[in-house]
Amino acid sequence: MSPAITLSGAGLRCEIKPELGGCITGLWLGDVPVLRSTPAAELATVRLSGSYPLVPFSNRVGHATLKWQGTSHPLVQNNGPEPHAIHGIGWQRPWEVLEHDGQLLMLACEHRADASWPFAFDASQTFCLRGNVLELTLSMTNQSAVPAPAGLGWHPYFVKRPDSHIAFEASGRWEMSGEKLPTHRQPSAGLDTDCASLDVDHCFDGWNGSVSLRDGLLHTRISSSLSRLVVFTHTTRDFVAIEPVSHVNNAVNLLQAGTGRAEDLGIEVLAPGESMSAQMSIQVERAA
Repeated sequence: MSPAITLSGAGLRCEIKPELGGCITGLWLGDVPVLRSTPAAELATVRLSGSYPLVPFSNRVGHATLKWQGTSHPLVQNNGPEPHAIHGIGWQRPWEVLEHDGQLLMLACEHRADASWPFAFDASQTFCLRGNVLELTLSMTNQSAVPAPAGLGWHPYFVKRPDSHIAFEASGRWEMSGEKLPTHRQPSAGLDTDCASLDVDHCFDGWNGSVSLRDGLLHTRISSSLSRLVVFTHTTRDFVAIEPVSHVNNAVNLLQAGTGRAEDLGIEVLAPGESMSAQMSIQVERAA
């Protein structure tokens, strides 16, 4: 097993475990955790990490069946008893180190078509510390011989303290069924609220690309090139998942069911050899 990699600079420290889904095990400002953070040597499962990549789709594909261009592709149910496929496959695969120095890391992952995802692709991640900002890039290229649906995102778990407050602007929110699948879109201005009593597990669209998360210790700003945001927390959780994503949950199947247009759902179709890329940054300051 390869060792974890630490990036350090201007008070920020980020630990990454390439072989464990290319995940961030922890992010700290000094000794204060920004993300749900575990020393890399103690982390055994990516689902308890600080953040992991979402590729080639985010959130759920309903009932682990991808309906694409007239064909139903069965996928692997990869979240215990839940009947869906969730969060893509990049978080379940080892990543290879391509480049590394004290403040920069580049990883790569190669997927060949299998039961988890029927289209071959290559993916890459970069992590770069610049002052008090962690900059992330995630990219993928369709390596299959046919056009393929594609999506990207991140799943960071930010520490929820008793006085945490989240604020962001959006234009809509997708309501959820009891199966944790989206049903319809409602107008929504986003959120501007304390997190302690917040109960949410929704995808927001029309997001302006910026989130403020404040508490008594830190002010964290999450920014992204993406225009959709999944937010997940409830009263029993000690984290707020703030997830920039490229598409609505279960987007391809919603399209096939006639619920929304491709452009409104965020569906990307990559031709053979075509790529897509996304950026996210996490800026951290101590509370004044």
